[in-house]
Amino acid sequence: MNTAITTRIDALRSHMKANGIYAAVIPQIDPHQSEYLADHWQARRFFSGFTGSAGDLVVTLDKALLWTDSRYFIQAARQLDGTGITLMKDGLADTPSIARWLCDNVPAGQYVGIDGMLFSHSAVSNLAESLSAAGIELLTDFDPVGDVWPDRPALPQDKIFIHDIKYAGQSASDKIKAVTDSLTARGIDAMFISALDEIAWTLNIRGTDVTCNPVATSFLFISPKGSTLFIDPAKTDDAIKAYLLEAGVTTAPYDSVLGFLSSLPQQKVLVDESRTAQRICSALGASRHYGTSPIPMLKGCKNEIQIEGTHSAMERDGAALVKSFIEIEQRLAAGETITEITVADILQKYRSQQPLYFDLSFDTIAGYGAHGAIVHYSANKESDATLQPTGLLLVDSGAQYLDGTTDITRTIALGTPTAQEKSDFTLVMKGHIALGTAIFPEGTRGAQLDALARQFLWQHGLSYLHGTGHGVGHFLNVHEGPQNIRLNENPTPLTPGMITSNEPGVYREGVHGIRCENLVLTVPAFTTEFGRFLKFETLTLFPFDRNLFELSMMTPAEIRWVNEYHATVYARLSPLLSPEEQQWLRERTLPL
Repeated sequence: MNTAITTRIDALRSHMKANGIYAAVIPQIDPHQSEYLADHWQARRFFSGFTGSAGDLVVTLDKALLWTDSRYFIQAARQLDGTGITLMKDGLADTPSIARWLCDNVPAGQYVGIDGMLFSHSAVSNLAESLSAAGIELLTDFDPVGDVWPDRPALPQDKIFIHDIKYAGQSASDKIKAVTDSLTARGIDAMFISALDEIAWTLNIRGTDVTCNPVATSFLFISPKGSTLFIDPAKTDDAIKAYLLEAGVTTAPYDSVLGFLSSLPQQKVLVDESRTAQRICSALGASRHYGTSPIPMLKGCKNEIQIEGTHSAMERDGAALVKSFIEIEQRLAAGETITEITVADILQKYRSQQPLYFDLSFDTIAGYGAHGAIVHYSANKESDATLQPTGLLLVDSGAQYLDGTTDITRTIALGTPTAQEKSDFTLVMKGHIALGTAIFPEGTRGAQLDALARQFLWQHGLSYLHGTGHGVGHFLNVHEGPQNIRLNENPTPLTPGMITSNEPGVYREGVHGIRCENLVLTVPAFTTEFGRFLKFETLTLFPFDRNLFELSMMTPAEIRWVNEYHATVYARLSPLLSPEEQQWLRERTLPL
């Protein structure tokens, strides 16, 4: 029994009873609708012990359940063991939604409590409508934390800093003008932004508030008449204020935002109801105008300076990976003990030695053997596996450089691979190649390409449940929109300048996991009488394990792609390497 978690759940239930709440919903979210959170907002982790980046906790007076997606099924099952919390595998046909479960399990006339700063306006509207039909009332002013979390971390107070225009490629003033021009064209007076990555991009500011994501806790009001950044005063100084003022931006305390919005004169203020907290929308009152923010598309389509910087960052990142895997191989050959945590430490060591390095872009996933089947595995002292000269090692890692963000996954054979390992790997790579070489008409969406990466796995009765590709920021969040490549429909077309991951995989629980990931840039291909066509340019530079390819399963075109990619990797990385490192890389990029 996990007494720490059960004690917290009991305290939460007492808090709920005192406030007349029958059920509470605690999301993995903050007031900015972020995927990755500062420690202050990790309430769901505090109450459940589950550390994944996605998942919502529901606690009633006699039950507790946690919904999470397929990336975390294995991890969640292990971390919830002994807590009394039931795992709900979100996305499976027999798993009800949270709203459906509440309607079926909360008696009519009872109250469901949530914190309206942690749920978007659209999420609250949908949940309230569902509950109302079952005679259940939704209260949006319930703080589930209350006094239950006595040592709750404070909001981060580290100072923000300016992302130099030589890396950003566009000034904050120009970005604000692009946004306000878009608003004016739509007949809108102003805009309110909650999303931390949108604020960081717009103002060319960065911070250290969220691990691996260089953002700063803040809100931003943009208007042609002047803009306001709501941020803790401790996070700015005179130089930052002067920089912002030059761009037409004043500052105000972070906690003054609701009062500011509620006192605005009547005007049309654009908010994205799916990315803006319910209490913020309520504070705007009649001034709120729901619509799509122009910033994700402006931010998602990188400019030439950003693309050039990303190319450079990929070369330095690839060189760091070469140095890392040379050391890993040498230490294994010498009989040293190398664990999953050791692998992560070695990668961070060599990346941190590269020019313009800032941080990791996410915590390294180094999964050996069966751990590779846990999609977002994170090694700890208890789980840290020792590498042996057999089986597969899956390494998903990346870094934040001032001129670009990287994200790469490679699967490595530590011994002579089995027939199943080679077959699984080759099927994944066939999908990776099919997507990476796709040519598609302008306006194509990610959902229309996703099956290209899955088709060969499907033919063998295999699949994977996560998305095939996510957008990547520029010295920003490694997971960004507006585009993605997955089975679920997303109306955003893949557009020149967008950087997206290409990462099909296959996971055999208790056996191994395989994922092969490069980042790709959407670029023009050609134009015909049928319109403009686009393609992907591969950005990531590091070889795939040649020992894992089953050539009998590959076409000549697929083999040629691997050989040409490896030739490019060697040509681009070798100038950054010593002669010994060049020799190592040459051997691993020889033609198949």
